[in-house]
Amino acid sequence: MRRRNFIKAIAGSAAAWPLAAHAQQRDRVRRVGMLIGFDDPDIKEFQRQLDKLGWSEGRNIHIDFLYAPAGAQVQALANDLVTLQPDVIFAQSRPATAALQSATSTIPIVFCYVIDPIGAGFVASFPRPGGNLTGFVVYEPSVVGKWIEMLKEIAPRTTRAALLGNPKTAVYYDYLLHAAEAAAPSLGVEPVPGRIASDSADIERGIVAIASLPSSSMVVAPDSTTNVNSSLIIELAARYHLPAVYSNKFFVAAGGLMSYGVIAVEQYRQAASYVDQILRGAKPSDLPVQTPNKYETVVNLKAAKALGLAVPAGLLVAADEVIE
Repeated sequence: MRRRNFIKAIAGSAAAWPLAAHAQQRDRVRRVGMLIGFDDPDIKEFQRQLDKLGWSEGRNIHIDFLYAPAGAQVQALANDLVTLQPDVIFAQSRPATAALQSATSTIPIVFCYVIDPIGAGFVASFPRPGGNLTGFVVYEPSVVGKWIEMLKEIAPRTTRAALLGNPKTAVYYDYLLHAAEAAAPSLGVEPVPGRIASDSADIERGIVAIASLPSSSMVVAPDSTTNVNSSLIIELAARYHLPAVYSNKFFVAAGGLMSYGVIAVEQYRQAASYVDQILRGAKPSDLPVQTPNKYETVVNLKAAKALGLAVPAGLLVAADEVIE
């Protein structure tokens, strides 16, 4: 099959990134596939970390980079990437990982930005993944309790916390909702489903319904629908005076109240370390799935003031970044 060119530049960098090399590998160029589910300038950290670990483009490594946002095209691109027979594939996002799993049962796959890999059928367990997949989880159930705790801290009158998300794009929605149902009662909060569709009218209806509940706040689930509609969600939360916590700091930078989430560069550094180990002979089944070891808290004081909320000193001290 004639090789096609799927290279896409991200943030102005070349798709075939320079990565450094072990001297013993110089006699063989290894091939790394990348199937990327969403734009993220921090993904360049994957290249930088591989460089530190000793791999370089044109000397002992070649990268095939494919950009595959969620949709029908993902499976076709995964199939094309597998046809190139890379030594290992890095998958960013759950849809990319699922498509690659369908395409190959032999090529090692390292994933990141995945929620509930056991429920998705990617791995048998965290310590013993089994098969040809392993990687890094972006959120574990305990984080949902942290989101609700933050809402209760900044808005003490909160008695209901709704989980806003689209189950069609966030197929792990019920997984997060069950985590909320387990954590909320101990905080004196009732968890409320906030299922939405992808169109703006339905998103507004969903947020209006949440805001109509007495003493309500909102957890915005990590989800392509909420990401794409971030400006609308932030605007509606402000319009209806609805305290909200987000999973990614870009919401807060755009005017949202606060966030608690993973540090993206850490996911990419860890993924690079697993790719490096596999290139040197490790098997995915011997590399345990790992959960994040670092999170960051971001608070927007202007948004808090607009909602009439005083940010507690403890939350300010815990914040890694405070937006004035």
